[in-house]
Amino acid sequence: MARVALDLGDKKDLQLIGATGWRVAPGLVPGEPNQGLVAELMASPARLPDYDDSGWDKDVDIQARYSKGFTFAWYRLAFTIPEEVKGQKVAGSRVYFETNVDNYGEVYIDGKIDRTIGVVTGNNVNKRVLLEEPAVPGQKHLIAVLVANAPLGEPVGTIFMRFATLAFEEAPPRS
Repeated sequence: MARVALDLGDKKDLQLIGATGWRVAPGLVPGEPNQGLVAELMASPARLPDYDDSGWDKDVDIQARYSKGFTFAWYRLAFTIPEEVKGQKVAGSRVYFETNVDNYGEVYIDGKIDRTIGVVTGNNVNKRVLLEEPAVPGQKHLIAVLVANAPLGEPVGTIFMRFATLAFEEAPPRS
């Protein structure tokens, strides 16, 4: 199997995985006073798959610049692993989520973060996170990406995702 990928900013590719589009909301805990920025917060519930994001902005352009200054926002995408992508069966393959955010980010797959590879630090740093192996067509997933403007003490610019990709690659043979 050759590598095949879906552009998660493209409406046609999103349709292939049963996704209605990305949702976005500002804040470390969207909808809370002061955007959920409180001392000693142990976790944001927005990372969890069952978190209610129905009131968030829907079908957003992930490359649109969002806010300025000291800013946090969550981007979320619910989808289903398809039977095939670009004419290739994907069952048994490795599935990766790939992204680049401005400036800092955290990638949660189904509410969990791989702390060794799921943190995006620095401007223009590509991130590649294993989503599923082996791929199981029909399996549902939720990607939640927390994006923050940095440096935190004196942030510049805005926040956005440069790209988001779902890549399917052949898994190595199991022994």
